[in-house]
Amino acid sequence: MTKYLLLKHYRGAPASVNDVPMDQWTQEEVLAHVQYMADFGARLEASGEFVEHRALAQQGTFVRSDGEGRPPVTDGPFAETKDLIAGWTIIDVESYERALELAAELSAAPGAGGRPVQEWLEIRPFFEALPTVTE
Repeated sequence: MTKYLLLKHYRGAPASVNDVPMDQWTQEEVLAHVQYMADFGARLEASGEFVEHRALAQQGTFVRSDGEGRPPVTDGPFAETKDLIAGWTIIDVESYERALELAAELSAAPGAGGRPVQEWLEIRPFFEALPTVTE
C-alpha cells in the first residue's frame, strides 16, 4: 500500500469545468459538496483506503526565521497558501492507478448548480523511506 496526497487547489492549476468560486455558491450547493466529500471518505474508510481529509480555513500566514534573536518574517512577495490550497485527502491504496481513479472521482464533487466541479487535483506520493546517502 502507498499513501498519496490528493491536494485540492483554489488556483495554480488549470481552471475546473465548473469554475465558480465556492464563496459564490448557495448554502445548498456548499452542503451538497461537503456531503459528497463525507460520503467519499466514508466509502474509502470502509474499504480501508482512507487516511484523512481536511478543508482549510481562509486564514493563513507564511513564516520563516530571520536569524537568531530576530522576530520571524511573516510577509513577502509570494502567493499565500490561503489563495492556493483548499484542502487535502490522504489515501492509502494498492497502486498509482487506483490513486488516479479516486482523484478523478473526487474531482466530480458537485459545485455551482449541482454540476460536477471537475477540479484539478494534485496527486503526490508520500516518501516510503528516506533516501540512503553513501559516501
